[in-house]
Amino acid sequence: MPPAPLFSFESVSVGPADARRLDGLDGELPANGLTVVAGPSGSGKSTLLRLCNRLDVPSEGIVRHRGVDVAERDPLELRREVAMVFQRPVTFAGTVRDNLHEADAELDEDACAALLERAGLPPSFLSRDAGELSGGEAQRACLARALATRPRVMLMDEPTSALDAEAAAVLERLGRQLVADGTPVVWVTHSREQMRRLADHVVLLAAGRVERAGPACEVLADGG
Repeated sequence: MPPAPLFSFESVSVGPADARRLDGLDGELPANGLTVVAGPSGSGKSTLLRLCNRLDVPSEGIVRHRGVDVAERDPLELRREVAMVFQRPVTFAGTVRDNLHEADAELDEDACAALLERAGLPPSFLSRDAGELSGGEAQRACLARALATRPRVMLMDEPTSALDAEAAAVLERLGRQLVADGTPVVWVTHSREQMRRLADHVVLLAAGRVERAGPACEVLADGG
């Protein structure tokens, strides 16, 4: 049998009837690889992503993670399993090391250093004040903090939109590396060029519904 979808959405609506952010959405996100969720502003991309770890909840319908209704899961447990990196990095007061300990207080120095290296930062950053990092550095520190929970899925909500081209390229490489290491990634973007660079699978949204979905080679070949 094929694996259960990473996430599935059954008649999912979010928001009041006269202002739906998602409107009766049906669809699936594949179990593996990097799935790009794209669409115009206001199409519901970030809302769909936030449903995956219960930062948002549907007004109607069901969201499932690997076949299990996420409404049945403890939210904190789910968010450790389904980690998220947001559009703008949010660091906590203190050092980068302190930020990693917010995710796992028992991390030793070697484990902290390994997380930073995995996110593309040298171990010397552990003692840096998180509030003084550049945008790209802060986003990588947030990725390291997300990785500290040993997630099985990584959600990326337009993580490069506030970064320069060099910093964005680093985040893109890290996203592909996560997939290579066996962690599926769901990446929201408004950039067609980024979608073409990254996607194994594409889900296109319009007006709160899935307009097109499938392997990137097929969707993009049709001018998606």
